[in-house]
Amino acid sequence: MKNLEYDFAIKNLGERKIPSPDSPGYYTRDDKRILFNMDRKQFATIKDKNGQPLSIEVAGPREMIYFDPKKVKAAVVTCGGLCPGINDVIRTVVMQLYYRYGVKNIIGIRYGFQGFIPKYGHDVMELTPDLVKDIHTLGGSILSSSRGGQNIEEIVDSIYQMNINMLFCIGGDGTMRATELITEEITRRQLNISVIGIPKTIDNDLNLIDKTFGFDTAISEAVKVIGCAHVEAKGAPMGIGLVKIMGRQSGHIAVSAALAQNDVNLVLIPEVSFDLEGDNGFLKTLEKRLKKSNHAVILVAEGAGQDLYDESDNIETDASGNVRLHDIGLLLKGRITEYFKKIGMEINLKYIDPSYTIRSVPANASDSLYCAIMGQYAVHAGMAGKTGMVVGLFNNEYVHLPIGTVTTRKKVDPNGNIWMRVLEATGQPPSMTN
Repeated sequence: MKNLEYDFAIKNLGERKIPSPDSPGYYTRDDKRILFNMDRKQFATIKDKNGQPLSIEVAGPREMIYFDPKKVKAAVVTCGGLCPGINDVIRTVVMQLYYRYGVKNIIGIRYGFQGFIPKYGHDVMELTPDLVKDIHTLGGSILSSSRGGQNIEEIVDSIYQMNINMLFCIGGDGTMRATELITEEITRRQLNISVIGIPKTIDNDLNLIDKTFGFDTAISEAVKVIGCAHVEAKGAPMGIGLVKIMGRQSGHIAVSAALAQNDVNLVLIPEVSFDLEGDNGFLKTLEKRLKKSNHAVILVAEGAGQDLYDESDNIETDASGNVRLHDIGLLLKGRITEYFKKIGMEINLKYIDPSYTIRSVPANASDSLYCAIMGQYAVHAGMAGKTGMVVGLFNNEYVHLPIGTVTTRKKVDPNGNIWMRVLEATGQPPSMTN
């Protein structure tokens, strides 16, 4: 872990002078911190700019707050792809602001950051407890979402013109990068506006964050699909169940789902390259598995095997600048069919892509609980006048992290414990390259 450059200082808008109306029975001090790294070898070398061991501020309610609840106008925006739990977070933020702090003026920004830009003409939504009380039972986002970069100065112009002084941004790494730029522009203009990020990515790939909401639900749903693929594979001679799952740049969902449902025989993730052809390649490995057990279940993350495509292929990007991935599932389906036809071996292949189904379902109980905690801590941070930060779970503790520390990708370590456990559970070879 390269941590020498980390700075975990959290920005505050100013001195907190207002007693908190919240009465939880306890308060958290700003000097309550947890150590960043407990590894004995690294502890002595990883220091902050003052020569002290790196530490991170713990989340929680503060005894004194910065904003007068009667004068606060808060806004919530959801950006990027859909994910189980977004509505749970919206609901908790609204309930926490309204009932715990007495904030009555809360609005929702429709269709992501587009909602701040006048040319799109999106109306804002008034968020009240009555409106949000049941939304946790729904998938998606009641505010809807969008992708694509918007002009940061226009966004801040709109925030200022609407008299918003507390903004909660729910989204993934792209959203967090935009949120950091919004914070910088607000700081440049010397505006007293708190900006709090609530990290969302179903792929669970944000740096330093133990778990992002939606991930547990994705695993639960993926396990169901894997079970169905296993049934299909065993239901015919030389049956193959091929399942493509989310995971653009990291295979966290694939490896966790494979470990949760030990019916998977081959797992393919972006972090581990593989060849299709050759004695050690994927197709030969699959052939050996079928001859041994008469069926196989394959789980592939959507970002796996992108190096198998011709580099001369046109590289397209979506509205957010993300590279449009080649469909590895369809490639594997075609190449598996061709290979076994060529060697004269009959197979029965079933291909399943449940990605949009999984990301659109309501959150399960585990994610709902996590979303509620994240929403509560986000509101505590905002009311305390903290800004340019996200709430998150780090080393099993809820903390405040500067936005810039979480916007890089967290990947599966091919030499680490989790991938080793996948290899043990599936029985696949450590390498499928020649």
